[in-house]
Amino acid sequence: MVCRSADMPGAGSMIPIFDDQEDRARACPGYAPGQMQGQRLSQRPDRRAMAGDRPAPSGAGPGPAGRPRVWPVRRIVEAILYLDRTGCAWRYLPGDFPPWQTVYGYFAAWRDDGILTRLHDALRAQVRAAAGRNAEPTAAVIDSQSVRAADTVPKATRGWDNAKKVNGRKRHIAVDTAGLLLAVVITAASVQDRAGARPLLSNLHRACRRVRLVWAGAGYTGKLTAWAATLRMNIEIVTKRDRHTFEVLPRRWVVERTFAWISKHRRTVRDHEHLTASHEAMILWAMIALMTRRLSQPTELSDAHLEGV
Repeated sequence: MVCRSADMPGAGSMIPIFDDQEDRARACPGYAPGQMQGQRLSQRPDRRAMAGDRPAPSGAGPGPAGRPRVWPVRRIVEAILYLDRTGCAWRYLPGDFPPWQTVYGYFAAWRDDGILTRLHDALRAQVRAAAGRNAEPTAAVIDSQSVRAADTVPKATRGWDNAKKVNGRKRHIAVDTAGLLLAVVITAASVQDRAGARPLLSNLHRACRRVRLVWAGAGYTGKLTAWAATLRMNIEIVTKRDRHTFEVLPRRWVVERTFAWISKHRRTVRDHEHLTASHEAMILWAMIALMTRRLSQPTELSDAHLEGV
């Protein structure tokens, strides 16, 4: 132990400076090496404990080297549906739900590994069966809708729709004759309907092999009809008799109603997603919410919306 003067007011006083742990232990009988360091570490937040509520999102349960799930899947699904319907930010999820990092982890994992698409398609088959229809449709209706994009949408995936005066993205969808979603593609709003219809019809062909007839608007005329024939699809154009008069067009009103169903979910009214795949997922979650409510209704009410179709 060496006594040195301290560089501070009253520097005449001498304070002990310990050269090593042994001197300090002899001067302070109650001192144990590493005691103070252990106290400081114990006051720090345990990052492993903070991450304890964040299980591996892609696994359905504890794996060989994993651990048991902390939050039930039902709560994760409810949180995603709440965010999709209310339009709140991920960080603003209420405290009744799991941490937003956990919810988003599951959302991204189910989006990327195809679980969300398979869930949506299974529910659609059940809704069609409950309505007395075949599980696989044979006809479809296609259309597009431009939505404004938030500042979180990168410039590379947004554009200007001069016809609708919208700066954002465009969602191209295909629905069956009951209005249930079959395929969706997200592009920049500057993409023409005919150009966006090609990846849409390709996805539709892979998802629903039995579709042979497709109804579309006047914006889909041109070479698209010949190209769709290579997929064994016949495009039938439904045109308006008067361009300046509102008219309920046969078959096409079905897809317009689907857009209205989707827009009831505030997260889809304006595109906030950095990835186009995330906006597609939000549309799928909106349709999942609609189909689950329809399946939970009594049988005599579940197909009331199909009367007259």
